Amino acid sequence: MIQWSYSGLKDFETCKRRYHEVKVLKNYPKMDNEANLYGTALHKVAEDFIKEGKPLAKDFAFLAPVMKAIAAMEGTKYCELQMGLREDLSPCEFFAKDFWVRGVADLVVLAPCGTKARCFDYKSGSDKYPDTDQLLLMALMIFQHFPAVQSVSGGLLFVLKGTVTKHKVKREQAEQLWWRWRERVARIEGSTANNYWPPKQSGLCKKYCPVRSCEFNGA
Repeated sequence: MIQWSYSGLKDFETCKRRYHEVKVLKNYPKMDNEANLYGTALHKVAEDFIKEGKPLAKDFAFLAPVMKAIAAMEGTKYCELQMGLREDLSPCEFFAKDFWVRGVADLVVLAPCGTKARCFDYKSGSDKYPDTDQLLLMALMIFQHFPAVQSVSGGLLFVLKGTVTKHKVKREQAEQLWWRWRERVARIEGSTANNYWPPKQSGLCKKYCPVRSCEFNGA
């Protein structure tokens, strides 16, 4: 059984060789760059504000309007919510040995009625090519962890750009949507079964790939 996350699946789809060398064989450590470190700090600041009301640091004061709007939302707030599912989609702990998929939602707001939830993902990068796939996966996992929830709305919050890419999923869509994810994960299973890990050259090879043994590294 393949155990996966959204980031791992995206890594596989970006470059099979990199996924195998970094995620499976662990021959190379994950590379942190300035953008990643900034994003991590931003997420921590947002979590501390929502959970504890901790004042925003000066460098993140621009977050105030968004954070205050979120804090004013009615409902139970879950910051950095860790969720896991087994292959039969039954809920499990994030670190459970038998997890099939796991993920962390930046912020989930469960409405007082219990049948609606909002899910937000903070983005510190460009809003030019918004990718709502991770929000979709988080919504599907929320349905499994909160059986009463019938719809999940929310969006990607591009905090540096001041824009929002909205997203909404209904429980009735879940079964069909899960099959799409299973099809994507099946490609990892196929590569694993056939030990097939070809490289895929892209703009990421030059600066952002740690796999020095690859013929495209630095190219």
